[in-house]
Order: sequence, then structure tokens, then C-alpha cells
Amino acid sequence: MIFPLAFPLLLGLFLLLLALFVLMVELRILGYAYRKIGVPRRYMFVVLLVSLLGSHVNIPLFVAHVPRLIAPHDLTRLGRTYVAPPVIEAGRTIVAINLGGALLPLMLSLYLFYRSRMRVRMLVGVAIVAVIVHSLAEIVPGVGIAIPMFIPPVVAAAVGLVLAFREAPPPAYVAGSMGTLVGADLSNLHRLADIGAPVVSIGGAGTFDGVFLTGIIAGLIA
Repeated sequence: MIFPLAFPLLLGLFLLLLALFVLMVELRILGYAYRKIGVPRRYMFVVLLVSLLGSHVNIPLFVAHVPRLIAPHDLTRLGRTYVAPPVIEAGRTIVAINLGGALLPLMLSLYLFYRSRMRVRMLVGVAIVAVIVHSLAEIVPGVGIAIPMFIPPVVAAAVGLVLAFREAPPPAYVAGSMGTLVGADLSNLHRLADIGAPVVSIGGAGTFDGVFLTGIIAGLIA
């Protein structure tokens, strides 16, 4: 006698094990990358947890008045589909900061900047990445700012290698994360009326991918 649910259960168990294996590999890669950047081992788990889960947490900063809000609808830009947030109050845009895509990278960058002997080179790297990312940033009406997700980490890695070849990971991370935030989000805050989104998240939407991948690639170039 063959139990009819045996195959679905086995398939589900296999997929679960596969997902756990992929997660463990990803966590090991992330752990290695952040360790090479300069994150102390005792803080590794917290950094990984906030990086992975913090992208869903937006902390409101202030409310801006805009002439109009664009009706929510999903858009595809630069190979990614953006889901527009619902309108909370007509004529107002909530400007927030993303925990995993902005606040954590900012704190980590300040920590690396404080401990580094290459502060001038880090600032130069931030400026270079910011200029390049700003030239590629695209307004996604009703959602926010979109950038090609692989451009910031690749540029940051190149900048880190040029500015500090043997000690590239920390400068690459600071240049990539802060350069992306400045070039994509902060430099476009004055265009809230053009965006017309109910919520604009610094480090969220299309910026998070670039910042998150920057941390991984910056560590792996070691």
C-alpha cells in the first residue's frame, strides 16, 4: 500500500533542506565578508540579523507636503519590480530611513571610518561612488529611486582596490554604502514632488540591493 501523501511530503522535506543549506551557505559568506570588512566577531550575528531583516523596517523621519501623490501601481525598472506603498494621507510624503539599508550601513561606516588610518581615501571613494551612482539613479514614480543593483558594489570594489590595494575591504564598504546613499537617495530628496510616493525610504526600495551587495563584495575582494 502506497501512502498518497508520501511524495509531496518528501518533496517538501527536500525543498526545506535545500533552503536551509542555501541559507547556511549565505550566512557563512556574509559572515566571512563582514569579518574581512572589520566587524568584530562578537557583533557578527547582530549585524547579519539586522542586515537580512532590517530591510523591512522603515523608521519615519519627517513628513513633507507634495502637490500630488501618484496612484499606487507596480512598476518594473532596471530589471526589478517595485511595489508601490499605499497612500496614507493625500498630499503628504513620509520620509523614512531603512534600518538594514541605511541606518546599519551608516553606523558600520562610521565605526570603520573612526578606526581607519585611510579616512581621506575613504572620503574620496565616497565622492567617486556618489557621483557615478547619482548619474545612474532613476526616479520611479510613486515608489522612490532605482539604481542598477550591481553598479555600486562593482564601482566600490574598484575604488577600494585603487585607493588601498592591500587593505581594500573597509574603504570599499564605506565608499560603496555611503556613496550609494548619498548619490541615490540624499542627493534626490529635493525631488520628492517628482517621486510622488506616499513613503520615501532612504536606503530602501531600489537602493537596498546596492548597499547590501556592497558589503558582500567589499569583503570578498579580500
